[in-house]
Amino acid sequence: MAPNPTRLKIPLSAITTVVFTFAVVVVILFGESISSVTSGAIFGLKKSCARRISISGVVDEADRVGFDPDECSLVHGKWVFDRSIKPLYSDRTCPYLDRQVSCVKNGRPDSDYRHWQWQPDECALPEFDAPAVLQKLRGKRLMFVGDSLQREQWQSFVCLVEHVIPEKQKSMQRGRMHSVFKAKKFDATIEFYWAPFLIESNSDEKIVMDPTKRIMRVDSIENHAKNWKGVDIFVFNTYVWWMSGLKTKSLWGSFANGEQGYEELETRVAYRIGLKTWANWVDSNVDPDRTRVFFTTLSPIHHRSADWGNVNGTKCYKETKPVEKRGHWGSGSNKEIMSVVADVVRKMKVPVTLINITQLSEYRIDAHTSIYTELGGKLLTDEQKEDPLHYADCVHWCLPGVPDTWNRILFAYLML
Repeated sequence: MAPNPTRLKIPLSAITTVVFTFAVVVVILFGESISSVTSGAIFGLKKSCARRISISGVVDEADRVGFDPDECSLVHGKWVFDRSIKPLYSDRTCPYLDRQVSCVKNGRPDSDYRHWQWQPDECALPEFDAPAVLQKLRGKRLMFVGDSLQREQWQSFVCLVEHVIPEKQKSMQRGRMHSVFKAKKFDATIEFYWAPFLIESNSDEKIVMDPTKRIMRVDSIENHAKNWKGVDIFVFNTYVWWMSGLKTKSLWGSFANGEQGYEELETRVAYRIGLKTWANWVDSNVDPDRTRVFFTTLSPIHHRSADWGNVNGTKCYKETKPVEKRGHWGSGSNKEIMSVVADVVRKMKVPVTLINITQLSEYRIDAHTSIYTELGGKLLTDEQKEDPLHYADCVHWCLPGVPDTWNRILFAYLML
């Protein structure tokens, strides 16, 4: 039986990680299962408005305004700790979380990572309002498309709304590629579609465990996209699966000839071609008067503790607080890839709203699943937990956790 992509993890960047024992790494890495935007905007290098600034360099509280994307940069801000902040769900109350991200269930003893709230400098980010978003989704299909990090955002979104829906008025159908949560009373669906590269590859349904043997059909997307027809709100993402090496095997056309004729391209080049293929599909098939399109920017990888000054640390293991240094940018976030996204989206005819989660997530070295996760469908053993260098997962996030903030941003845009 082919591996189930819903249970496999994501490949780690060969550039930013230490190369460990191949057999162990293979399992960890793949155990998954605004139409005009500038590079400055995507990196948050330019603030969108001028407000009265206090001596500390932060907007005075009296001048903080409600969320308006034209008046507020979500990139600039800080994580504020407040133990009174209670998540809207837990991994014990929401039945739809994968065990891979259920850190409390998996034995994580600390809970502070659940009580940090992102506070933009210039505005107030609205709280997630489940009844309001369900009304907004009435009669609509919301679909998250991408890799397991996008699946996390989907699971977070489902958990943020499902608790207000009576048991008999909701259902979940999980599939290898396509999973659907239904809110029956609202005639709404919240869906996830597995497409880690967005474009087609030989590692979609049947995962190719060795990243050096993966081949991207960089000009082909229809096998995935035929399942996207009729969707009202898209949330796309693709990043970390591309970061498995400096080169990517890229193929034009069909796999009918035994996957021959591929060309090795620089990953950045292959990523741009693949993203253009996605952009062309969106521009040709999406009616912007009917359908909204979002793109979640890259989710950081925290494998090099020296990035945040912990020279004696082991990846994200035992980190319990966010990075405090403003503008922190680690080696697990690729600025070239961010620039590609900005450039491709800027040239599209259909407006695409970027959910810029990269900078705010960069600070959260404390919120990954680390050793409180599973490997190959089984929880880490005590022996494995004692070897965080090889087994700590610093790609995925505990839920509830950081992806809930991503969805607060998505909610803010949806309610505009």
